[in-house]
Amino acid sequence: MHVLPARPRGAPRTLSPTGAVGAVFALDGLLFGSWAARIPDVTAQVGATHATLGVALLCLSVGALAGMQPAGALCARFGAGRVTTGAAVLASLAVLLPGPTGSVPALSAALCVFGAATGLLNVAVNSAGVEVEARAARPLLPALHAAFSLGGLAGAAVGGLVSGLLAPAAHLAAVGALGLAVAAATAPDLRRLAAAPAVDGAPAGRPAGRTRGLVVLLGVIAGCTAFGEGALTDWGALHLAETLGASAGLAAAGYAGFSLAMAAGRLAGGRLLGRFGETRLLGGGALLAAAGMALALLTPSAPVALAGFVLVGLGFANLFPVTIARAGALGGFGGVALASTVGYSGLLGGPPVIGFLAEHAGLPVALATVPVLAVLAAALAVVVAAERPRVALPARIPLARLSVAAARTVAPSGPLRVLPRGFAATARPAVLRGAAAVRRHGGDLPALTATTTRTPVADAAARTRIRPYPGLEMLTA
Repeated sequence: MHVLPARPRGAPRTLSPTGAVGAVFALDGLLFGSWAARIPDVTAQVGATHATLGVALLCLSVGALAGMQPAGALCARFGAGRVTTGAAVLASLAVLLPGPTGSVPALSAALCVFGAATGLLNVAVNSAGVEVEARAARPLLPALHAAFSLGGLAGAAVGGLVSGLLAPAAHLAAVGALGLAVAAATAPDLRRLAAAPAVDGAPAGRPAGRTRGLVVLLGVIAGCTAFGEGALTDWGALHLAETLGASAGLAAAGYAGFSLAMAAGRLAGGRLLGRFGETRLLGGGALLAAAGMALALLTPSAPVALAGFVLVGLGFANLFPVTIARAGALGGFGGVALASTVGYSGLLGGPPVIGFLAEHAGLPVALATVPVLAVLAAALAVVVAAERPRVALPARIPLARLSVAAARTVAPSGPLRVLPRGFAATARPAVLRGAAAVRRHGGDLPALTATTTRTPVADAAARTRIRPYPGLEMLTA
C-alpha cells in the first residue's frame, strides 16, 4: 500500500490519479477507434488491395509488439505515471501519420510507428492502472478497461460520422490534438505515481522463475480473450450478413451489441470480482463467452446470433483486466508488460488467423476457434488460481500512514463475506491502538524487507481480492 503525496496548498485542483488513468484509458481507445474508422478511406487513398492492406496492418501489429517490450523496464525505472504521459504524447502524434500517406510502403511505415506508440501506451497505462488499484485496495482495472471500450466506441462512431466530411488527415489531426490536450491535463496527477517496490524479491521490471511462468499463463488467458474480441470485431458482422443473411443494419448492430455488453460488464467488474472472486469470474466468464459464441454459430437466426454476441461480450468483459491486474500483483511492471505482450498477440494475430481459416474452411468453422480458446482460458484460470501475490515491504513505513492503511485492510468499506462475524469491528480498533502505541514509542518502523507470510488475515484478504498490507500481522498478533 502506498500513500499519494498531498496536493500542495494553493495548487490548482486536478483529477485524482485514478481519474487521470481512466482518462488515458479512454484516450487509448479513442485513438485506436478513430484510426479503425478511417481504414476504408485510407485504403482507397493509397490504392491498397486486400493483400497489401493485410501487410500494412501486420506492420501495425509488429510495431505494437515491439513497443511493448521495453515498457515494463521503463515503468520500473521512471514510474508508470511518467511513462504513461510520454506514451500518450507519442501516440497522439503518431495517429497523425497514416492520414496523409499516399502509398502502401508509406502507410506500412506510418502504422509501424503508430503501433509502437500504442503498444507502449497499452502497457504503461495498464501498469498505472495496476498501481492505482493497489493504492485503493479494491478492483479498479475492469472499470478502467470499460473507459477504453467506451473511448473506442466514441472514436469509431465519430469517425464514421465525419468520414464524408473530412479527409483522414484532417480528422486524425484533430484526434491527435485532443490526445495532446488530454495528456497535458492528466500529467500532473500521473506524475504522482512513483516507481513500485520489488515484487517477490525480484526487480519490478523483471519477473523470473515460477513467477514468470504464471505471468505467461495469465497472458495466455488474456490472449484467448483478445483473440475472441478481435475475431468478433473484424468478422462478426460478416458472419451475420453472409452466413445468416442479416440486413446491413442488423449486421452492424452485432459489433455494437458486443462492445456495449463488454463495456457494461467491465463497469460492473469490481462488484462481480468482490462477489465471486477471481477464479469463478475468470472461469465462469470464459464459459459464458464460449456458450454465447456456440449459440451464435449454431443458430440459423440472426437475432439469436446477435444475442449470442451479447453473451460473448459479457463473458469476456473482465478476463483481460483481471488477468493483467493479477500479473501486476505477481510480477510488478514487468509482469504487466509480459502478460500484455502475450495477451495483445491474440488481439493482433486473431483476425489474420480467422481470415486464413475462413478462406480454406469457411467462416463458421474459423469462428469456432473462439469458443475453443474460451474453454482453454477457463481451464487455465483453474491452474493459476492457487497462487497468491506477495509484495515486498518498503524500507521504512511512516506509522501515521500504516495505521490507516492497516485498518482499511482489516475493515475495508463494504462487507467482508469470508471473515467471521464481528471480526472487522473488533480488529480495526485493535489495529489503531497498536499502531498508536508503537508510534508513541518508536516513531517509524525499522527496515523490514521480508515478504508477507500466510496468516488468517492475509488469507482472508486474498480471498476477498484485497491486497494484504505487509506487516499487518505484527499489529494483530
